[in-house]
Amino acid sequence: MEARRSIEDACKRRLQKIKVKEVGVKPLQFPFQEKSTNCKFHPLKLVLFVIVIGTFFLILSSNSVCQNKNTSDSRWIWGASDPRYVSDVDINWEEVSQVLEQLPEKKVVENISLLNFDEDEIIEWRQVVPGANQTVLHLDYAEKNITWETLYPEWIDEEQENDVPSCPSLPKLEVPRNRIDLIAVKLPCRNEGNWSRDVARLHLQLAAGGLASSANGKHLVHLLFITKCFPIPNLYRCNELVARKGNAWLYKPDLSVLREKLQPPVGSCELALPFGTTEEVHSGNKRREAYATILHSAHVYVCGAIAAAQSIRMAGSTRDLVILVDDSIGEYHRSGLEAAGWQVRTIQRIRNPKAEKDAYNEWNYSKFRLWQLTDYDKIIFIDADLLILRNIDILFRMPQISATGNNGTLFNSGVMVIEPSNCTFQLLMDHINEIESYNGGDQGYLNEIFTWWHRIPKHMNFLKNFWIGDDEVVKAKKTHLFGAEPPILYVLHYLGYKPWLCFRDYDCNWNVDILQEFASDVAHHKWWKVHDAMPEQLQDFCLLRSKQKAQLEWDRREAEKGKYVDGHWKIKIKDRRLKRCTDSLCNWKGMLKHWGEKNWTDDPFFHPSPPTLKTNKTKTASVSGI
Repeated sequence: MEARRSIEDACKRRLQKIKVKEVGVKPLQFPFQEKSTNCKFHPLKLVLFVIVIGTFFLILSSNSVCQNKNTSDSRWIWGASDPRYVSDVDINWEEVSQVLEQLPEKKVVENISLLNFDEDEIIEWRQVVPGANQTVLHLDYAEKNITWETLYPEWIDEEQENDVPSCPSLPKLEVPRNRIDLIAVKLPCRNEGNWSRDVARLHLQLAAGGLASSANGKHLVHLLFITKCFPIPNLYRCNELVARKGNAWLYKPDLSVLREKLQPPVGSCELALPFGTTEEVHSGNKRREAYATILHSAHVYVCGAIAAAQSIRMAGSTRDLVILVDDSIGEYHRSGLEAAGWQVRTIQRIRNPKAEKDAYNEWNYSKFRLWQLTDYDKIIFIDADLLILRNIDILFRMPQISATGNNGTLFNSGVMVIEPSNCTFQLLMDHINEIESYNGGDQGYLNEIFTWWHRIPKHMNFLKNFWIGDDEVVKAKKTHLFGAEPPILYVLHYLGYKPWLCFRDYDCNWNVDILQEFASDVAHHKWWKVHDAMPEQLQDFCLLRSKQKAQLEWDRREAEKGKYVDGHWKIKIKDRRLKRCTDSLCNWKGMLKHWGEKNWTDDPFFHPSPPTLKTNKTKTASVSGI
């Protein structure tokens, strides 16, 4: 290693001599001249003299080591290359030339920086961009012990009670002295399905982005990626794509936006938003920011969406509320959503090609329509089965995708920050038959597209559940968080049976053994407190249908037979909704005699809807282009 350093130092000294030769530099002198005028050399000194002279002339003749033609400040990467960074893509130079022809007419590429190309490819670049000064960038490799799991751990100590979480360091590029016009990067793309969760691939893109964002003023910097797979879509945005031809992707990034995107930690190994963040006033363009949710093929979530809107307003946010619905949501339910403050937009559903017919996940790819809300710059998506307990407008400061962790290296899509873009929507659609979702749903698919994401505190999407491994101390802490006043949690996400589909007297998850991990009377009562703050006409959208009443009573009786130790089945139900009939059945107790049999009560069209509410809202809109 010392020999390598000495040769590299010699190269630097030679380059410095070349750069300043007009100023006047003394000729290189050797520090081993004999003091005596006697010309006889000691044999060992003679051998040393021959070695040094040979090394000197080797350095002088080795232009490939010290200097390339039209290349300034180049650095040689000594030793074997790291296989993680090797890209096997065969560069089509004709495609590269065609893409570069799309540069603005006034854009002259005087200085080009090359990253992760081999020697032959560097030589080829001289033909593609003749006359340009080349800087061959040297990027130190990431440590071998840095894996995707270390960048995106399943859990970190957000409260920092036991340790302070930290992210491993990824080496950065040294900023060249000359101004950069074009940064070209060759990216690896593994042939297996997990190609996007690649540390080297991520490292190269982050390093290139950091170098580009170092440019001063309004100087335009273009980025060219040579890769078989698409670059990180939420870092290099498709609306900044100048041209693409085959494996060549040319971007003109908005450098101010790029700098903001590079500010959060490298992965989710640290919080991108500090834990315990206070509700500060966000200074962004409020007219270009909105909360959004989606309902498809399930009117039973209308009540949840109305309560969610109520909670957002109670928390103090004044941002727009946008809800996407399909044709299965009728006029009556749409009028209730409008009365709650939602702007209703009609969409065509998107079928999950991997789902079975009539399965729960058949149409959940409809969530991709959120990216078509291009009249907004930022969207905070929320599921319809949660409450906002504290203002989360601060999330509008965060980049796409910002979310809480789910399991493994994955994020939970129940609350997430997205940046609408028609071309991002098209990206999602283009790979719909190719990319497999780990859970068969939209969350799994989005995790395969947006593998680079930022962790926000779990208090901003706190799941209502008790894991099997939770001890009594943990359970008590969660229960305290569910009921704290003033609230500690920002968002409470209801899993299992939803509160509006239960008796209001207690959480009906207690009556089903496999759902008891989702049972919490404290969290249940928290939801009903928001419900009771709604106008009465909106509370009517949370009434129980006869079949649901029968289901709840059936579960209660089964819990009684099983003598469940929690004893909730003993509680006398006083829910006023039991006496309100919303359909033509009404005799829900009589239904229990034939419960479980296939009969006419399964007809989904048997329940007529009440007349629509009269509101001052304008007619519902459709999302354009779908």
